[in-house]
Amino acid sequence: MSGLISMMLLAMLLAACGANNNGNQSENQGAASESPATESATPAPSEEPTERKLTDGLGHEVTIPAEPKRIIASYLEDYLVALDVIPAAQWSVTNGTQAYLQDKLGDTPTIAYDLPYEAVLSFGPDLLIIGSASSVEGDKYNQYSQIAPTFVLGDEVNNDWRKALLKIGEVLGKTEQAQGILDDYETKAAEAKTTLQSKVNGESAAAIWLVGGSFFIVSDSVSSGAVLYRDLGLAVPETVKKISAASEANWNAISLEELAQLDADHIFLINSDVDAGSEALKDPVWGSIPAVKNGQVYEFGREKSWLYTGPIANSQMIDDVLASIVK
Repeated sequence: MSGLISMMLLAMLLAACGANNNGNQSENQGAASESPATESATPAPSEEPTERKLTDGLGHEVTIPAEPKRIIASYLEDYLVALDVIPAAQWSVTNGTQAYLQDKLGDTPTIAYDLPYEAVLSFGPDLLIIGSASSVEGDKYNQYSQIAPTFVLGDEVNNDWRKALLKIGEVLGKTEQAQGILDDYETKAAEAKTTLQSKVNGESAAAIWLVGGSFFIVSDSVSSGAVLYRDLGLAVPETVKKISAASEANWNAISLEELAQLDADHIFLINSDVDAGSEALKDPVWGSIPAVKNGQVYEFGREKSWLYTGPIANSQMIDDVLASIVK
C-alpha cells in the first residue's frame, strides 16, 4: 500500500509545472498622510482597502475582494504562507500534504489536489487562485467562478516561482511584501553562491528522488534543479543536461545503469522509500556511483521541501545545500 500511495504522490509531482521563509515583513497598505503643519490642516483619513479588478493569465477580468478572508490556492500555499496568509484549505494527495509547511498549516483542513467542485463549495471561499490553465479546462473555470472570484495565474507565471510570487502578492494587495521576500531570497542565494564557490568551485551536483523503488532526476531549470544550478551556480552534470533536453517534466525517470554513469560530484537524495526499506539503495550498482563511493550523497526525507518550489521551499533547499557541502 505504501508503494501505491507514494506513486500517487509521484504522479502529482511529475505533472506539476513546476524562499526565503521571511514571512515577517509587513506591507503598508494605507498609512495615513498628513498635510503640511498649519492650524487648519487635519490628517487625511487612512485609505481603506477596496475591490480591485485584475486581468488574470487567461484574460479574465476578475474582481478581487477588498480583504479576502477565505482563500483557496491549491499547490500555491508556499506563496500564501510566505505572505502571512493562511488558506481556508490546503492541497493534499492520498498520503498527505506539503509537510515542510505544516508548522504553519498543521491546523488547516485539506482539500483534494484536483479541487472537486463540491469540496470547494463546502469551504465557502471568497477567492480562488489557480496555478495552471489545465486546472480549469472544460467548464471548470465557470464552475469555480460561480463559487467565488477565480484568478488563474496561467502557465507562464505559474512555471516561474518568482513571477508567481509577485503576481500573488499583487492579487492579495501585498505587492511590497512580495517584492521584499524576493529581494531577501536573491540576497540569500547570492551569498550562498559565493560561499559555495569558495568551497567547491566548479563541482557539479544532482538531485535524485527515490520513490516506489524507482529513481527520478530533477531537470536543470525547474524545482530544485533551478536552485542548484541557476541560484547557487553548481555545475550541471552532462547526464542531467541530456535528460532535461529530452523532457519537459520536473522529475524524469533514470535507471540504475544510467545513474552509474552520473558525472555528479554531489548527490542530493530525496528518499521517499524509507518506510519500505530503501531496497534500491542496497543494489551494488548504486554503490558503484562515484558520488556514493566518495561519500558525497546527502539524504533527505520526503518531508523536506526538495520536491516543491516557492520562496519558502527554495530557501530551505539553500540551507540544506550549505549544511551538506560547507563543512
